[in-house]
Amino acid sequence: MQPPTDQYAVVRRPLDLEDFIDISRRHKAWILGPLFLGLVVSVVVAFLWPDTYVSSAVVRVVPALVPERFVPTNVNAELGQLINSMTEQILSRVTLTNLIQTHNLYASERRRRPLEDVIEEMRKDVRVSGVQSMTRQMGQAMSTISAFQVSFSYSDRILAQRITSDLVTRYIDENIRARAGQSVVTTQFLRDQWESAKRDFEAGEQKLSDFRARNAGRLPEQMQLNLQKLTALETRFSAAASSVSRANNEKLLLESQIQALKAQLTALAAPSEEVTMAAGRSERLVRLEQQIVNGESILNSLRERYTETHPDVQRAKSELASLQASRKKLLAEEQTQPDKQPQSVRRVSATSLKEARDVEAVLNRMQGLVQVKELEIQDLVKERVAVDREMAVVRQAIQASPASDTEYATLMQERNAARQRYDELTVKKGQSELATDLENRRQGETLELLDPASLPQTPTAPNRWLIVGMGTMIGLALGVAVAGAREMKDSALKNLKDVRAYTQLTVLASVPLLENDFVVRRRKRMAWLLWSAACFVGILIMSGSVAYYYIRRV
Repeated sequence: MQPPTDQYAVVRRPLDLEDFIDISRRHKAWILGPLFLGLVVSVVVAFLWPDTYVSSAVVRVVPALVPERFVPTNVNAELGQLINSMTEQILSRVTLTNLIQTHNLYASERRRRPLEDVIEEMRKDVRVSGVQSMTRQMGQAMSTISAFQVSFSYSDRILAQRITSDLVTRYIDENIRARAGQSVVTTQFLRDQWESAKRDFEAGEQKLSDFRARNAGRLPEQMQLNLQKLTALETRFSAAASSVSRANNEKLLLESQIQALKAQLTALAAPSEEVTMAAGRSERLVRLEQQIVNGESILNSLRERYTETHPDVQRAKSELASLQASRKKLLAEEQTQPDKQPQSVRRVSATSLKEARDVEAVLNRMQGLVQVKELEIQDLVKERVAVDREMAVVRQAIQASPASDTEYATLMQERNAARQRYDELTVKKGQSELATDLENRRQGETLELLDPASLPQTPTAPNRWLIVGMGTMIGLALGVAVAGAREMKDSALKNLKDVRAYTQLTVLASVPLLENDFVVRRRKRMAWLLWSAACFVGILIMSGSVAYYYIRRV
C-alpha cells in the first residue's frame, strides 16, 4: 500500500539570476550581518594574536683533523643519530626548565597553565633540521659542507635570538662532552677487558710452565730433542773412548822407548873394554849407530801420533838425517885410516859418561810425557763416565711414559687463545687511547657555528590578512546560508513569475502593497540606527585591536 500523497504539493520552479538578485535584496540584512561580524571577529583575532618571530642558526659539522685511517674514532654512531641523541638531551625537562626560568619565557602561560604544558609548548617551538649537505661559497670556489639548522619561535624577537644562540652553544658543548664521554667509556671498557685478558694470559702461561716443569723431558715437543741429544752424547762417548785408546797406545810407546833408553843407559855404564871390542868399530861409530836407532824409534812413535807436517815429526826427521850424515862421514874416515887404533880406555870412559847423561836427560823427558799421558787418560776417563751418566738420564727420559698429549694440547690451545685475545685488545686499547686523546684535544669531529642566530625583523606568524580574508569569507558564507534557509522556509509568492508559474493563470493587473508612511519611515530609521551602531561598535573594536597590536609592538 502506497503512502498518501499530498495533492496540494507544488514543485518549486527553477531560479534565474533575477531571482537571486531579488533574494539578496530581500535578505540583505541577513547576508551583511554575518559578513560584518566575520570581518570584526577575524580582525580582532588577527591583531590580538601575538607575533611569532623565528630565529635560526646554522651549525657546521667539521670533520676530524686526523684521518680516520690513522686514528679510528671511538664514536660509532652516525651523525644523524648523534644529533638526535643530543636533541633529546638538550630538550629534556631539566634543560628547558632552566632556559624558561633564566630568560623568563612564557610568563603569561606559566600563570595560567602547568609547567609541564609550558615545557611541551617550548619543545614544539624548537625546530632542529636533519644533517644536510649545503653548498656554500668559500672564496672563489663553491664548497659542499654538512650542516644542520636550529631555530626557535617566540613572540619576542630578542629572546628568540638569545634562546637560539643558547641552544647552539649547548649543541656544541654537548657534542664535545658526548664524544669525549663515549670515548672515555670505550677506552675504560677496553682497558678493563685488556687487564682481564692479561690476567688470563698470565694464568695460562703459569699453568703451562708448571706443566712443563712437572713433565720436563717428557713433553711431546722434547722427544726429538732428547733423541738428538742422545745421538750427540753417544758421539761424544765414542770420541772419548777413542781418545782413551789412543792415549793408552801412546803411553805404551813411550814406555817402550823408556825401556830402550834404560837399556842404552845400562850399556853405557858397562866397563870400557866391552866398548872397544865392538866388532872392530870405533867407539864413536858405535855411539852414532845407537843414536840413529833411538832416533828412528822416536820418529816412528811420533808418526803414529802426528802427521808428516807436524813440527815434532819434521824436527825428528832432521835430527835423524844429521846423525846418518855423521855416521857416513865417520865410516869414510875409518876407511881412509884403517891402521888407526882405538882411543885409550880413559878417553872412552869420559865419552861414555857424557852420553849416559844425555840418555838420562832423554829418559827423564820421556817419563814426564808418560805422566802427562796418564793425566790425560784420567781426564778422558772422567769425561767418558760423565757422558755415560748423561746418556743414562736421557735414555731414562725417553723410556719414561710421555705426558698426556690431550692435557698439553688443551693448555697450549688455551694459552694461544688467551695470547691472541690479549694481543688484539692491546692493539684496540692503544687505538682507543689515541682516539680519546684526539677527542680531549678537540681534534675529532666537532660542531662549528656557521651562521649565528639571526635577529628576525618581521614576524612569521600569524598571517593577518589571510586570517581577515578567511574570516570575512566565512561570515559571507554564513550569511548566504542563513538567507538561503529563510528563503526556503518562506512559501509566499514574491513576484509575477511565481504567480504565473504556480497558478497557471494570466495576470491582468497588480495591486501594490499599501503601508503607513510613518511606520515605514520609523522602521527604516530603526534599521539604519541599528546598522550604524553595529558598524560603529565593530569599527571601534577593530580599531582598538589594531591600536593595541601596534602599541604592544612598539
